[in-house]
Amino acid sequence: MCAHVLVVEDDEKQAELIRQSLLLEGHSVTVVHDGRAALDAVDRDRPDLVVLDLMLPLVDGFGVCRSLRGRPGDDELDPPVLMLTARGDESDLLVGLALGADDYMTKPYSPRELTARVRTILRRSEQPVGPRRNRTVHAAGISIDPVRHEVLCDGRPTICTPAEFQILLTMAAEPDRVFTRQQLLQCTSGFERSSTERTVDTHVMNLRRKIERDPRIPQRLVTVFGAGYRLTGTQA
Repeated sequence: MCAHVLVVEDDEKQAELIRQSLLLEGHSVTVVHDGRAALDAVDRDRPDLVVLDLMLPLVDGFGVCRSLRGRPGDDELDPPVLMLTARGDESDLLVGLALGADDYMTKPYSPRELTARVRTILRRSEQPVGPRRNRTVHAAGISIDPVRHEVLCDGRPTICTPAEFQILLTMAAEPDRVFTRQQLLQCTSGFERSSTERTVDTHVMNLRRKIERDPRIPQRLVTVFGAGYRLTGTQA
């Protein structure tokens, strides 16, 4: 799958290494070196994926991700984000995922791992998993159209990141089934294995803010203690 990738990296040598690796995979690449230029490039070029360094001048990676995920309406302005950073703290990982990053890599990393993560994110973004991947799925007052990549909650458009979309689609395809955190991780793919449970919990927390009337008392996406999570089959 060839795509247009926006690389946001202030270290010119690192940026060139990433660019060359992606070009060898057949992708087209735009490189910018600060967060403000990144937001401009998303508006101008409509990339299929953003490879985003965390420590950037003008606007840092968290700020860029927050701005991208805060834009209403046009899904084309909401590309998947692979966040890169030299900081490996779990708190940074959780903040990045909470802001809507789809994957997170710490430096140093190998070019082969980077391109593999890019392939995975692009594949998951374009091809929803499961036996109903070409059919609209309905559960708990939520409609999910995998072809248009649209979510309606109580009839209202709901913007989800690609990872959130995959979790919601997977659970809605089998309402009332209990999914373990590992199973939900596999449907998103590519995340840091060392933070598996916290990663899935963060995505669930973000989804609850979008689909629950009161995220503190979830009625749709419920916790099954000691097992995982379940999306109810009836409207909340």
